[in-house]
Amino acid sequence: MTDVVAQTTQDLAHPEVRTATGSVRGRWEGGLAIFRGIPFAQAPVGEARFAAPRPARAWDGVREAAEFGPPPPQEALMGLVVGPELSTGDEWLTVNVWTPEPDSDAHRPVMVWIYGGAYKLGHSGSPGYDAQHIAREGDVVVVTVNYRVGIEGFAQISGAVANRGLLDQVAGLRWVRENIAAFGGDPDQVTIFGESAGGGSVAALLAMPSAAGLFTRAIAQSVPSTFFSDALAADIATAIAAQIGRRPTVADLSEIDPRTLPDAGAALTAVMAKYENRWGFVAHTLTPFSPVVDGEVLSQTPWDALAGGAGREVGLMAGHNRDEHRLFLALGGKLGTLTEADAAQALRLFGPGSDPESAYRAAFPEADAEKLCETVQTDFLFRMPTLRLAQAQVAGGGRAHMYELTWPAPGMGGALGACHGLDIPLLFGTYGADLGAMLLGPEPGPEADILSVQFRRAWTAFARTGDPGWSAFDAERRLTRIFDVSPETVPYPEEASRRVWAEHTFPVLPLLRG
Repeated sequence: MTDVVAQTTQDLAHPEVRTATGSVRGRWEGGLAIFRGIPFAQAPVGEARFAAPRPARAWDGVREAAEFGPPPPQEALMGLVVGPELSTGDEWLTVNVWTPEPDSDAHRPVMVWIYGGAYKLGHSGSPGYDAQHIAREGDVVVVTVNYRVGIEGFAQISGAVANRGLLDQVAGLRWVRENIAAFGGDPDQVTIFGESAGGGSVAALLAMPSAAGLFTRAIAQSVPSTFFSDALAADIATAIAAQIGRRPTVADLSEIDPRTLPDAGAALTAVMAKYENRWGFVAHTLTPFSPVVDGEVLSQTPWDALAGGAGREVGLMAGHNRDEHRLFLALGGKLGTLTEADAAQALRLFGPGSDPESAYRAAFPEADAEKLCETVQTDFLFRMPTLRLAQAQVAGGGRAHMYELTWPAPGMGGALGACHGLDIPLLFGTYGADLGAMLLGPEPGPEADILSVQFRRAWTAFARTGDPGWSAFDAERRLTRIFDVSPETVPYPEEASRRVWAEHTFPVLPLLRG
């Protein structure tokens, strides 16, 4: 009898699920069954390096799924790095699952998180992406997925398939379709959601034929505007490889350890400004990586694809934060230092049309130099492309919901406003992890709790029903949900910026000089 009781206790503490490639043993934590580090593809090293993801190999017995898989090789972004305490190894392509009940009869909605990080860093096991609050409060199954970033995932390398990071995401979604029912999820009710580069990935997945049918809803948070042409991406890859005396080919770069190869990307990032005559404003951004409109993996920008009806059958929620660029001003130590010359340069580089400086100064007559720098870069990189994604979805016959976060972050004495990344700790409820500690400060207070609940209720309601709790966006009223202590639904609030950018199409970014 003692042996039976011991075995029953062990089973309760360590739930097991059979996947297509073998059984995994997770852990019960806080009323959820959590499975970490499950491979959805082979380790992309050796012959598989710089290739499309290959199906994971089956294993015998039961695989322990108690620890997150290792992060993909990556470089830092303005001092932000993946924690050194994470495991190392080559199995970068793994998923993690939080589920209230690993039962194939449960049929819960599924939410698949795609992390951001300028397409050059990030990890699904980061503490800020602990999905326990979303899964528990929303009664949903949450999956977080790793994908290759930086040179491994997005550099345009001769002899390699393009957009490997996006193809990893597709492979992760295929794993979800094939296996999530055993974890209590409904494979026919999958919502993808992501922020920043993760939001750009969500937008790209909406445009990719290979991702069609793998998800029913999509939430795109702070979508970046940058999608590279093949020529631009190839030129950038040449410059990256040149940093270490190599050519941008599979043969040359495969000789470099994937853990040290990110140093070449970091070296280029430090000198990108000198390439302005070839790459335009891209030379003044924080990353040389973006999805590539290569004609095969991705044949159109998301805006063109959605306007043509590519997302008509997928529910879309899209939104941004009011003061996105203030985070980067703060991380760069530039708050309170910007001059009129800085404003003029920023307006020239990032504004739309033939005379963006005049357009912005007319639209924002009381804005000082710092406000103009912040506003034009917020608009160009996140606010206007996100707005345009919702507009394109509606133009293509689909349904969209729009939101804006306006609640100011209390961290750094309130200097950050509703900055980039603030939605992540609010959505996940991970106040003290990753950026959350800086943005929310040591004592976030009750307002943060109010916003956090608002986010999770809206996100999980959308995943369950397609309705987040406010009216859909349309071309006339442009109704938008404002996330603040007292939420409201109003016409799109950034009207001055919308008018300045009304004729801009967010085209594929070209190589300016061959």
